Amino acid sequence: MYVVKRQKNKNSLIAKEELKNITGFRMTSNNKSLTIADSKVVNIIVSNKKLAHPLIYKKVIKKYNRLITILTELLISDDDSGDSFREALNQIERFKVEIKSRYREYLKQKELELMSKQLKALQKEATMRLYELNTNYLTRQTGKGK
Repeated sequence: MYVVKRQKNKNSLIAKEELKNITGFRMTSNNKSLTIADSKVVNIIVSNKKLAHPLIYKKVIKKYNRLITILTELLISDDDSGDSFREALNQIERFKVEIKSRYREYLKQKELELMSKQLKALQKEATMRLYELNTNYLTRQTGKGK
């Protein structure tokens, strides 16, 4: 004799509000929607960190490489006002804040340390050059006053 027992699926979602509370990495596409099996999918959230790591790593490295090229251009430029050095420092801080707030939990510690070391070196260079510009400006100002 067999007994049929009806049970609800433990993994089924009851309300749409539960979908909004899922935490994870939200994948975006160029068209703002993906087409899968003749259905348009707008939001894809990857909640598994192992699956999200390669996606996020690729995205972060692309942003990081773009930032490095911008920073090298700003540090090489011959700007006497120091605006390029201030802009370089602002770009570095923006990138650090973005990594801390969005991607830190998905990236590995070694990857974060490597990016941090290189950014600290560039930040130190920009700070040093900005300091040199300020001291040169101040010495010129005090020299004229005599």
